Amino acid sequence: MADASPTERFPFLRRFAGDGSGQQGDGQSLAQQSSNNGSGQWDNTQSGQFQQGYSNFSANPQGQGQQYGTDQYGNPYVTSVNGGANPPDATRPRHALPNASSPDDALARAASAIANARRESMPPAMRPGTRQGASGTNPGSPATPGDKSGQSNGQAAGQPTGHNASAPNGQNGQNNQPRQSDDSAAERAEAQQAKLLSADEKEAQQAQQLARSMSLPYVDLDEYQIDKTVVNIVPGELCRKNHMLPIDIIKGQLAVATSDPTNFSAIDDISAATGMTVLPMVAAASKVDQSINRYLRANDELKEISDEIVANTRREVQLDDSQEDAEASSPVARFVSLIINQAIDDHCSDIHIEPQEDGLQVRFRIDGVLHVFQKAPREMTQGVISRIKVLSDMDIGEHRKPQDGRITVRHNGKNIDLRVAALPTVWGEKIVMRILSTPAGNLKVEDLNFSERNYTVFKNAYSRPYGMVLVTGPTGSGKSTTLYATLGNVARPEINVITVEDPVEFRMKGINQVQVNKKAGMTFAAALRSILRADPDVVLIGEIRDAETAKIATEAALTGHLVLSTLHTNDAPSAVSRLVEMGVEPFLISASLCAVMAQRLARRLCPYCKKEDKATPQELRLMEVPWKEGDELPTVFRPVGCKECSNTGYHGRVAVQQVMGVSDTMESMIATGSTALEIQQQAEKEGMTSLRADGWDKVKQGITSIEEVVRVTV
Repeated sequence: MADASPTERFPFLRRFAGDGSGQQGDGQSLAQQSSNNGSGQWDNTQSGQFQQGYSNFSANPQGQGQQYGTDQYGNPYVTSVNGGANPPDATRPRHALPNASSPDDALARAASAIANARRESMPPAMRPGTRQGASGTNPGSPATPGDKSGQSNGQAAGQPTGHNASAPNGQNGQNNQPRQSDDSAAERAEAQQAKLLSADEKEAQQAQQLARSMSLPYVDLDEYQIDKTVVNIVPGELCRKNHMLPIDIIKGQLAVATSDPTNFSAIDDISAATGMTVLPMVAAASKVDQSINRYLRANDELKEISDEIVANTRREVQLDDSQEDAEASSPVARFVSLIINQAIDDHCSDIHIEPQEDGLQVRFRIDGVLHVFQKAPREMTQGVISRIKVLSDMDIGEHRKPQDGRITVRHNGKNIDLRVAALPTVWGEKIVMRILSTPAGNLKVEDLNFSERNYTVFKNAYSRPYGMVLVTGPTGSGKSTTLYATLGNVARPEINVITVEDPVEFRMKGINQVQVNKKAGMTFAAALRSILRADPDVVLIGEIRDAETAKIATEAALTGHLVLSTLHTNDAPSAVSRLVEMGVEPFLISASLCAVMAQRLARRLCPYCKKEDKATPQELRLMEVPWKEGDELPTVFRPVGCKECSNTGYHGRVAVQQVMGVSDTMESMIATGSTALEIQQQAEKEGMTSLRADGWDKVKQGITSIEEVVRVTV
């Protein structure tokens, strides 16, 4: 292999090499990105335009190789380099490389063509021959022909020495001084600009240059939507060791972000571990390490704890009273704490811990959508569930009945409440923890993104001294949050506010909150009777579930109390029909009802990465927006995904609302038993809009997307 040519030792160079006849090699991608001769054909004539030095050492075991560069006039040359010594000082042709048909000469021609093509896009400070202080004895910066004294390249370029001291045609070298001055000024400007670049920008530029030189894709890990399921394909230890991170699967190939795509042994290790072909994607080294720490941190910690638990026990874990006071540093306790802390950091609303046949699955509900967070060995199942039941004051010996509990944890200096529910399933007890971290007591109605019309109607309703205001919607649509925000506007020191809830989700200062306790006979109806004897001004009922509660709430609204409550209906007009079905007389409803608001929660677009686009005619029809052929399509925003939103395109949620006020006409219609459809038609005449119409307004404002509005208003 000592005599092997460069194209034999490095096959990727063949794409740049011709056949010795002046024809283009088969891999034109790099050169075609840079230049052509203006006629659409590659300029491979070597006509004295070659200005940029190009060095490529195809060193053999004895340290010999070929080096390509230019003299001070921009003429290409090729020299042999023996063990890193200075290239021979031989006179070379001015306008072309020696005629030869060997692979090395073909490489020289290709190198010249590539460098010539890329010359024009380079700033002056980066062009060969203008770098100051580069030593002529440095093999990586070859001395130009005639530079016998080993002067710096910068000196040779600006002030030729030796037999090249005079310019061609008898022109004196002094004539080059103005050009040298211009180049020096440009160099200083470029150097100043380079200083202004941050370290991250410089690192990104270097990574981009490396990607171009190897014809590999460059990836910005801050913007790329990394597939979290792909990250777990490669063991974390292997990723950290080699500073490589799998980020996607592209056409059956495993895309791996790396700052060193020449680390072939590491690429082979990943390929062997996954059984997949690896596609290297060049990224900045610091971004690779940051992404590894970000995506593998939680997995590594959970795996370490899981392994410790499995190693310590191969039997079902049962916690008795003596174990209840076990140290919080035990593996099971640390596992549970890590899950809860990570869920709070991720702004999760619910934690699902689900026993399965082959193990334990942990899922987080973020912005209304469930995501798999972790899977653990089956041996951990009972220990984790028992730990949570102990923390929430449940009966750890009861496995056949559903149970409810509550946990208060300290996170970043704040107390966070978790509502816990245990449900027996085939493979064990499923645990759901609702994180009650939203500062609902600090919310105001003005913070809920009401439209102007909806806000006016709703505010007029809850500002009355008595009457009933209802919020409707399915479970998880934000009804309780809206009621608490309303209390934030209503509660004052001079009035008495009492709530009855099951359970109490948010604890608010200055408000009397009652917890339903069915075991003790404290139902909604029983609690309401007692509350009405406690001189309340405002009563909040967590939910009207039965006829007795509905009748008491209606009577309370008629006897001088402001009643706030929730119902489960699809829209606002249906609330009237629902109360009638519960046995409340229509004339009582008409006299007590002030307003009904239906609500849904749509995911809010991430403000950092959302992009502007035009809606399609199909989307406009779906959103029930009037549009005809020839009209301009309205502007909307689309989700993209970035590091700020964990590549989902969404961050947080926004309420989509429908508010129905009760006018005199509506009151008469309700009292006479009008249907929900008739009530809806009258409400629309008075200005009520549908949920989808309110969602469309928020789409146009860039708050949410069409897909989200359609998803929550079907």
